[in-house]
Amino acid sequence: MGMSSVTGVDIARTHELIRPHVRRTPTLEINGADFGLGDTPLRLKLEHTQHAGSFKTRGAFANLLMRKVPQAGVAAASGGNHGAAVAYAAMRLGHKARIFVPTISSPAKVARIRGYGAELVVGGASYDAALAACEDWIASTGALAIHAFDQTETMLGQGSVGRELEEQAPSLDAVLVAVGGGGLIAGIAAWYEGRTRILGVEPRLAPTLSMALEADRPVDAPAAGIAADSLAPRRIGERVFPIVRRHVAGCVLVEDDAIAQAQRALWDTVRIVAEPGAAAPLAALLSGAYTPAAGERIGIIVSGANTTAVSFAVRA
Repeated sequence: MGMSSVTGVDIARTHELIRPHVRRTPTLEINGADFGLGDTPLRLKLEHTQHAGSFKTRGAFANLLMRKVPQAGVAAASGGNHGAAVAYAAMRLGHKARIFVPTISSPAKVARIRGYGAELVVGGASYDAALAACEDWIASTGALAIHAFDQTETMLGQGSVGRELEEQAPSLDAVLVAVGGGGLIAGIAAWYEGRTRILGVEPRLAPTLSMALEADRPVDAPAAGIAADSLAPRRIGERVFPIVRRHVAGCVLVEDDAIAQAQRALWDTVRIVAEPGAAAPLAALLSGAYTPAAGERIGIIVSGANTTAVSFAVRA
């Protein structure tokens, strides 16, 4: 399936299919002044309240419900959130799952995956290493590969975030979305099809989309920094990129310090615990990497909360 199969119509159809299995996550309307941002109206999409703790659960169910699952079950490589989502969806639908994660995966994410009863393989220093091990397993067993981002069904599932957000907040001028492999931003951008400006936010230490846009194709990027377990897959997806190039208005980079400050601000201001990747969009506003126009209404995807950072917040 090519780019044309990730459209608003396809996303709406996928959303109807997965709706019984996923939460319609709430949104929070908040004045930017609460974060020291003047009168900018913000709408936070609280996707961290999704089953398994992140938006990834949507794409996982889309894959398991739209593709034939063999006897060998499913397999996925993940920095953590995708693995937890696939493990959860497989548990709910009665399939075997084997999840491969790198050693940098956070303890919170590893614990989630184990808790959902999947077989867990921890090894390799990066997502790429976990992916290589996963591909070997698939080749030898015939298990169904569920890619974290570069799969049509994954993008269709993630696009349902955009569909819900537009229903909940129909008059947004821009939506800020964190970018790792690009499955979430591709799905959301395909849903909006230019009706609202979609902007990517990346850690400066893992600029997969920024480098791809510069080169006009997916290229290898550094994969480091505070959000490396969710926003550092080495390169943007090959299927993702044409969709993003067509529908995404641009991409801004944020420093690790700004991400950590945004995590703290979300906790201090609205008692939201967000993992680093999920705090990146707010970091773009707080750090000035993105400066909204006067009165611009901004949507922010708070994409996941699988972190042990709550311990620092509770102690503080």
